Amino acid sequence: MSMSIFYFVVSLVINSAGNVLTLVTSAKIHPSYLGSAYWTAAEANLSVAFGWNLFWTFLILGVVITILNAILVGHWDWRRALGNLIFMVPFSALIQIFEDFFIGKYPIYGGLPAANTPMMIGFYILLNFFGVALIGTAISIYQRVNLVLHPADDLMQILRFKYFKGNANIAMWASYIPPTLMAILAFIITKDFTNLGIGTIFAFLFQGGITGIADTKVIPSLKHQALDVGQK
Repeated sequence: MSMSIFYFVVSLVINSAGNVLTLVTSAKIHPSYLGSAYWTAAEANLSVAFGWNLFWTFLILGVVITILNAILVGHWDWRRALGNLIFMVPFSALIQIFEDFFIGKYPIYGGLPAANTPMMIGFYILLNFFGVALIGTAISIYQRVNLVLHPADDLMQILRFKYFKGNANIAMWASYIPPTLMAILAFIITKDFTNLGIGTIFAFLFQGGITGIADTKVIPSLKHQALDVGQK
């Protein structure tokens, strides 16, 4: 249990940092064509549409996805729902902390500068892709630990093992239906979608595959445990 908690905490920090890296690098390239991770892009634009900060956006939408997960599993599990909430609160807070750090709100660091040269743009693109890889790796770790999960990752795990025979890539694509609907709603309200770009496409194509690879390459001794995805 102590190792499981350790792996969970580490993966939570990795996931938060990866998400914010995709957001911040996208914002530093003008015009904004880089984009962020798929869920992050949709939620960030929805936060702009409704005037919420990232903390409340991630938290509110997490509750909605928790309800969807209960429908897919076929029953309401208070332990699972509480676990989703337990995950969301520190995760949402870490998102805000990392965002404040990378944009230079803390006196110890001035924030990432704007990309004004081709070399800097290339570096930010790689950093954005690295952020996506961090997210996929973190998802792999805490899904296998399976203490508590973010509702979006719980959704992907339910789809993966209930409907897609363990295929992480296809399950990830299916789990992108809710953020796609969020993105459409945000676009209807704002007529803008600044966080969509090549980084978002990279995340869409490869994040699930990265998660599947990390299952066998990152801490390979750690296996999926205590799965509850309901009856097929």
